[in-house]
Amino acid sequence: MVYLTRIEKFNAAHKLWVESWSEEQNQTVFGKCSNKNWHGHNYILHVTVKGTPDPLTGFIVDVKQLSKVIRDEVIEYLDHSNLNLDVPFIPKDMMPTTENLCMVIWKQLVNNIPAGTLHSIKLFETDSIYAEYLGE
Repeated sequence: MVYLTRIEKFNAAHKLWVESWSEEQNQTVFGKCSNKNWHGHNYILHVTVKGTPDPLTGFIVDVKQLSKVIRDEVIEYLDHSNLNLDVPFIPKDMMPTTENLCMVIWKQLVNNIPAGTLHSIKLFETDSIYAEYLGE
């Protein structure tokens, strides 16, 4: 089995906030992510596909096609958006954490991968924080 990863980037804003909590409790749990005026991240998305390379082309998947699917199904919606308000595939009652974003991105891509099988979604929120989802 061979694993191929395509990396895409997007910028988006969000706010982590529980309405039933006090401002102090939201600040304690979410820190700067609870800013009442929102805040943004420069996200880095890793989409990994697994499979056996085609004997003729040597590809698991044509990376140009894979990139187009990622852009059309995910990046077009997420880039320069408010993750709490703007993205139709993010439920309005879902906290837009990196962990939850991995799962909704998976759902957008899993049935649209042109060849091979979606193996993982890894999303970097910062240089030191990322989440990874394997569809489990």
